[in-house]
Amino acid sequence: MIFESSETSGFPVATPRAVPPSGRRPGWNKVPEVTVYFWTIKILCTTVGDTAADLLKEKAGLGLTGVSVLMSTVLAVVLAAQFRSTQYRAGVYWPTVALVSVVGTLAGDNLIDATGVTVETASSVFVIALAIVFVVWYRRERTLSIHSIDTTSRESFYWLAVLFAFALGTAAGDLVSQRLHLGYWLSAVLFGLAIAAVGLAHFQLDLDAVWSFWTVYILTRPLGASIGDYLSRPSGDGGLELGTVVTSALFLMVIVGLVVYLAATRVDVTDPEHTSRHVA
Repeated sequence: MIFESSETSGFPVATPRAVPPSGRRPGWNKVPEVTVYFWTIKILCTTVGDTAADLLKEKAGLGLTGVSVLMSTVLAVVLAAQFRSTQYRAGVYWPTVALVSVVGTLAGDNLIDATGVTVETASSVFVIALAIVFVVWYRRERTLSIHSIDTTSRESFYWLAVLFAFALGTAAGDLVSQRLHLGYWLSAVLFGLAIAAVGLAHFQLDLDAVWSFWTVYILTRPLGASIGDYLSRPSGDGGLELGTVVTSALFLMVIVGLVVYLAATRVDVTDPEHTSRHVA
């Protein structure tokens, strides 16, 4: 399989030069262009996923299992709307990402807290789960490019990968924070440097664009969580003590503002002609 990078601002995503499979709908890609808006909202959603999950566990009175069931049900409803949509719509796609972030965080918490496994084991479980998704996805579709999410099958694999990427990012973030004892701010700097290293490897050393994208996608999860923890945690724990309510509300307002802007301007919508030029 030969890949070529998307001509878009932000982190490039590889697009396969392959014959479109039966049932494919060119120009109906179900995910946005990877621009600065994409990464900004993605990081904001990871922060909200972390703080909102903590908030729900503290305030809902349902326990970890009850909150997990509730949020999984809400996610299922929003995912149904996403699958029914015939193309990318910011007002549907990004709420789905935010809810996947919450459920992914809860999945990590359930595996670690409820079953008592170590963060090393949890990280390994999610690495294996994500690897299985990628292998099956590629064997079936011959591409992992997010510029080719234009069938129900590919979209199903995409959202499974996103879910396990969030869960892996949660476990990996906990692993780093527990083992290195860096604190929230230094942890955020560490993950930011790791993301920069992947970007440098891609642009300067021709690291494959698909794997560059998914690596950064995973790393932005602990980056956002570290930022959220730094803002919300008590000062005695190294945080700014804003609390989960204020932190979640602030980030949600920014997310809503950006999503409204994208829905109105459609600046992150894949151009059908641009897509067709890269799939041949």
